[in-house]
Amino acid sequence: MTEQKRDLYQAVTDKIIAALDQGVVPWIQPWDDRAAAIASGFPVNALNDRPYHGTNTLILWAEAAIRGFSTSRWLTYKQAKEAGGQVRKGEKGTLGTFFKPIPVQQKDRVGHPLYDDEGHPKMKTVPFIRGFTLFNLDQIEGLEARYWYPETVSHHLETIESADAIVEASGADVLYQGTQASYSPVRDRIQMPPPEAFAHSEGFYATLLHELSHWTGHSRRLARPSVVQPGRFGSEAYAFEELVAELSCAYLCAEIGMQGDLRHEGYIGSWLKALRDDKTFIFRASTQARHAAGYLSAPLERLHESSEASSEALSQSQEREAA
Repeated sequence: MTEQKRDLYQAVTDKIIAALDQGVVPWIQPWDDRAAAIASGFPVNALNDRPYHGTNTLILWAEAAIRGFSTSRWLTYKQAKEAGGQVRKGEKGTLGTFFKPIPVQQKDRVGHPLYDDEGHPKMKTVPFIRGFTLFNLDQIEGLEARYWYPETVSHHLETIESADAIVEASGADVLYQGTQASYSPVRDRIQMPPPEAFAHSEGFYATLLHELSHWTGHSRRLARPSVVQPGRFGSEAYAFEELVAELSCAYLCAEIGMQGDLRHEGYIGSWLKALRDDKTFIFRASTQARHAAGYLSAPLERLHESSEASSEALSQSQEREAA
């Protein structure tokens, strides 16, 4: 299992490195004009409409952009057959990874099991990782239309409304002045150029969501080490935190359907170095980014639920009046 884990970590890392070397930033590509069909958000499983998470999101975004797929919907070979389709001969699949924490008993240096003072086994969790292969629907023939398009479409707030809701719900201290966007952990304050300084609203909100992602790492919130004890510009710690904020912003933009201008320029070199030095770098960053995006989007989910509940109550009221 250890060898398998090492190989899969390296395989995913190599895929991200290859994409960056080609000038494709996987978490930017869904909003590129060349891959406009992917702009609907996260890659999903076409059988159950469940989105993929973590590094799977990044890998599938990158693969779809590089290979020009027209959809962000995927299936395994077995799922394609179950759905009545067939992967075309010669098609090359895309590596996905499945993680599961496994509880194991701790051992001492010579391999003896460890127990606490009450005689209970001392346990720890270790990550188990295995790989599986996915195929884009563009690579599969014979599928019914229902697998290409979801049967139900969620009713989301408008994009700008959603972005505003995230910002307002955060309660972050944001100062709109100057020409630079930054977050100060010492002051716990975000500084942003005024909205009118941006060419379009998407650029403004994507930049603000990036800075809000840094903001989530403060010791009073998620206490992310790369924010609590930030590294110097150019250091691995600095590159790590910038990648976390970049990915978190990308996840938020995908969730609300915003075509954001993300701030990756100037960091690709640092990311490539860190990726080549540490094959777990992208996994750790994507995990922290998920936490950051989840922290910011949680109030938005409650707002969606409240909006849907209000709509349902109104509908029921109208039905009673009609009766």
